[in-house]
Amino acid sequence: MKKQGLLHGRLSQITAELGHGDTLCIGDAGLPIPPDVERIDLAVSPNVPGFLPVLEAISSELAVEGFFLAEETHQQSPQMWEDILKVLGRDGLELTDHESLKAASRRCRAVVRTGECTPYANVILRAGVTF
Repeated sequence: MKKQGLLHGRLSQITAELGHGDTLCIGDAGLPIPPDVERIDLAVSPNVPGFLPVLEAISSELAVEGFFLAEETHQQSPQMWEDILKVLGRDGLELTDHESLKAASRRCRAVVRTGECTPYANVILRAGVTF
């Protein structure tokens, strides 16, 4: 058994497999997931697990070169917006609209579904390199 880091087997595997420029989406409970994209469903009940603990766990192991956030997150869920930026910083932030973010999720290696019920709590992470 792993002593620390991501304990979820598939989540750990996919973060290890991501190459430079690959994307991974972390979404709230309501984000539609395209049928041809891998779904890593962590949702147990409303807000369990929450979006932020999942983002923190993934970003602690993944070299994040950039990330996409919908402008609606800032408008509709300003506290979540600030919390996301506390985890990821502002470097690499690319703004889009929610419909474009959903469309971009079709090109992600996987979508991680959380139990989060805060509107627009979604992000697409772009993998970087550590060298």
